[in-house]
Amino acid sequence: MTILLPVSIALLTGLMMTRAFKPLRLPSVTAYLIAGVIIGPYCLGALGVDGLGFTSLSQVEGLGAVSQIALGFIAFSIGNEFRLKDLKQIGKQAFIIGIFQALAATLLVDLALLVVHLIMPDKISLAQVLTLGAIATATAPAATLMVVRQYKAKGKLTNLLLPIVALDDAVGLIVFAVSFGVAKTLVVGKLDIISILVNPFIEIILSLLLGAIMGYILTQLEKMFNSNTNRLNMTIAFVFMTVALSTLKFEIGKVHIGFSSLLVCMMLGTVFCNICPLSHDLMGATDKWTSPLFALFFVISGAELELSVFTDAAIVGIGIVYILFRCAGKYSGTFLSAKATHCDSKTCKFLGITLFPQAGVALGMCATAMQLGEQGVLIRNITLFAVLIYEILGPMFTKMALTASGDIQPMSDEVKNRRNNKLKEASEKN
Repeated sequence: MTILLPVSIALLTGLMMTRAFKPLRLPSVTAYLIAGVIIGPYCLGALGVDGLGFTSLSQVEGLGAVSQIALGFIAFSIGNEFRLKDLKQIGKQAFIIGIFQALAATLLVDLALLVVHLIMPDKISLAQVLTLGAIATATAPAATLMVVRQYKAKGKLTNLLLPIVALDDAVGLIVFAVSFGVAKTLVVGKLDIISILVNPFIEIILSLLLGAIMGYILTQLEKMFNSNTNRLNMTIAFVFMTVALSTLKFEIGKVHIGFSSLLVCMMLGTVFCNICPLSHDLMGATDKWTSPLFALFFVISGAELELSVFTDAAIVGIGIVYILFRCAGKYSGTFLSAKATHCDSKTCKFLGITLFPQAGVALGMCATAMQLGEQGVLIRNITLFAVLIYEILGPMFTKMALTASGDIQPMSDEVKNRRNNKLKEASEKN
């Protein structure tokens, strides 16, 4: 009762909010996030009435398993975009753009916050500057994928976008590990080469290896079944299992052995889509099954956004600098690298805008940044402030960019008439 009631209210509120926002033509992701804010602990939840909303952050965090599973399926779906026949055409472009835009975002945020540090050294330290610059690499795959799905976006830009978002996670892990390692050295005064270089390399390699193994085993086991229903059940079970395995952590001396759940599940989807002949049909069925799960994930994400960060002027000011220069880095890095790899003019112009959203990976990084003690608190609050802005506005910018590039097509008159006729027939029967 205590779990089912908040979950059902969260899902229903999110769905009703999409209807309320329909006249504004906003993406469903934005509606879900705002619904989460409304029923979260800083709005309706603050009234303390059970069933009206989430009464505390701990209650929201209690649904963390839902978010983990949803991110696993999101990564699995993005991995499905790495089909070898398609990568032969766009693989080089996606690789170059993916790396360059991430590094450009880090560079511009580092430079901008360094100026702030020189002007106000008591407000932000050099260690905080380096850490926030590294966090700037991260892009939210969930919001991007949901917008692409909702509007059935297809085209050159979309074909590049999803592999870049997937690659962004790997680049972000490396950049963050190096920058945070240096930041930790500045705070503690002790250089740790293992944390800076060895651990991130091991995490990426082991994540890709685990995902590849799970993908191969999944494909072999599905040969035992003739029914697509049973194959779908097997696929869902394997994503659950892969998410669970990716949470395992080990320590061997000073070497930390862990996994990135996003990379593991992306690799699971990549191997599955390339060696399973029925992967296309099964992915279509999986997408339908996960629709309410994704909706719930975004409502929970909205409820987790801490509105209290707006009460600190320093956080708001530094947060605005972070947001503006991260966007400038993402856009300029994407534009220049897309030009260099001979992308068409619309892709060069609009691809960078679709990389603005930021959420889960960035929040994971700022959780690690809490190892800096008191200095980690500022990093966490600035990241929370940025995520709040990015998550609400990012999907809208993504939709605008995909529409301007021609990847989102307006509904034809024929489709509109067919839909209206069906609604008319259904109302007449009732």
